[in-house]
Parts: sequence; structure tokens; C-alpha cells
Amino acid sequence: MNPPAEPSDAMLARQAAAGDERAYATLVGRHKDRLYGLLRRYLGDPDEAREAAHEAFIAAWAALPRYDPARPFAAWLRTIAINKARDRARRRAFRRLIFGDRPPDDADAEGPADPSPDAEATLVERERLALLDRGIARLPAPLKEALVLTALDGLSQQAAADVLGVTVKTVETRVYRARKILAETLDPTLRPGR
Repeated sequence: MNPPAEPSDAMLARQAAAGDERAYATLVGRHKDRLYGLLRRYLGDPDEAREAAHEAFIAAWAALPRYDPARPFAAWLRTIAINKARDRARRRAFRRLIFGDRPPDDADAEGPADPSPDAEATLVERERLALLDRGIARLPAPLKEALVLTALDGLSQQAAADVLGVTVKTVETRVYRARKILAETLDPTLRPGR
């Protein structure tokens, strides 16, 4: 005897829109990790990503009566999350304009040094990933969105175009430009004039 099939996202969304909090909790459980990953890569900061994910789920709960079950729930939720990330990026840019650039205090975040032989390789890899995260976070929003959705979140260009409300060609162009900027930023030998 086969176990009962899991309810679809659309079915859970309908139940949640009718007030079923457990149905919504199931939707959150299904999508929270991927949504957090998307926002982490978009914003470049784990704390901001957690807060933005929380805001996105709250906004989605409030907007459930307007959800179209013909549209994939994950794409609808990503659209809300991208909008929350854009809002946070605008607020961050405003704070930077007012207060200036202040480097984050990461000295305490790393913890004690690891004496194992692979500690240096792990540290180098961690630094490379942090550099990449910072590079992605500094991309212009349209380029960052297309890159994060396709290359990092694994969406097809068509799915990313649907989330962003643009054409597939626009997504393709934005991903190309984002990769080019990252390559030039992360590898100084690729900069023009060298």
C-alpha cells in the first residue's frame, strides 16, 4: 500500500488562504531553505537574508488570497522575496549614503584558528566564497537577480524570466553581464588595460 501523496503547493496555498495555519507552515517548511539560500546570495549577509525571508513569508501569508494557483507557488514566493531583497538593498544604499561605508566587524565571527593541516585550505576556500558573495552583493540589482536565480538557485532562464517579469533574452544578457563583471572584479588579470 502506497503512502498518501503529499498535497501540492497550490492545494496548501488554498487551504492556507482559508485560514489553515498548518497548511502554511507546511509551505514554509518546503520552501524556507531555498528561499533563504536565494536571499543569502542576493543580499550577501546571512542575518539580512533571514530577516528578508521572514518578511517574505509574512508578505506571502497576507497576499495568499491573491495567489493564482495556476502559477507555481515557488515562483510566486521568489518574486515576493526578490522584492523584499530589493527593498533591503535600497535601505542599505540609503544608509551607506548617509553614514558612509563602514567595514563589517568580522574579526569575532571567524572564531579560533583551526590547527589541522587542512585548516589553511579551508580558510582559503572560505575567503574565496566570501569574496564571491561580496562580488554578487555589489552587482546592480537586475544583473544580480538574474544570476542568483539561474546560476545559484538553479532556475531555468524561462523560470527566472517569469519571476522577474522580463524576457528570456533579457535574463540571458543579464547573466552574461553579471558573470563578466564578476570575472573582472574577482580576477584582476581580466581587467581592461592589463
